[in-house]
Amino acid sequence: MLISQCPYYLNQKGFTLIETIVGMVVLAISFSVLTTLIHPVAQQSADQLHQVKAAELAQSVLNEIQNKAFDNNSDMAGGRLRCGETDAPDCSTDMGPEGGETRTLFNDVDDYDGLNYGGGMIENSQGEILTLYIGYSMRISVCNDASYDGSCPNDISKVATSVAKLITVTITTPTDFSMSFSTYRANF
Repeated sequence: MLISQCPYYLNQKGFTLIETIVGMVVLAISFSVLTTLIHPVAQQSADQLHQVKAAELAQSVLNEIQNKAFDNNSDMAGGRLRCGETDAPDCSTDMGPEGGETRTLFNDVDDYDGLNYGGGMIENSQGEILTLYIGYSMRISVCNDASYDGSCPNDISKVATSVAKLITVTITTPTDFSMSFSTYRANF
């Protein structure tokens, strides 16, 4: 009996080499399309996590700053002597740390002006690196804003220095997304 006459070989079906290659090409194209659709969604998911961590960091730093005295010429214990009042020294017009102060020694709000952690290593108030925020950067600015309009005027009057300070913390995530958080510290 010849092989071509055998019923087993006549009913056998399968894929040819060309059909197999075409199937692999179609599968590869569909995987590449699927991958390009999933990648942006994964990136957005990471952005949300970074934004939450940035908000937590900013809130922590703003709380730290709010707990400091309003001005270097104010009572550091809070409340008895406020700069700019009658029989009290004028409020300082200079922003930034006084005489080589570091963050561990900051005692008033304006000491934080110009504090910048740009190398992806942010420190806490004791000078220890926060490993949870590696890759993040932080920039802090403080200015006198008596009008509460969110702007920092160049010409500062005596009244403007003794009313309120605008504190802005800008956090940049590892994915280069920047967020600014602001609050006011009033003279009390």
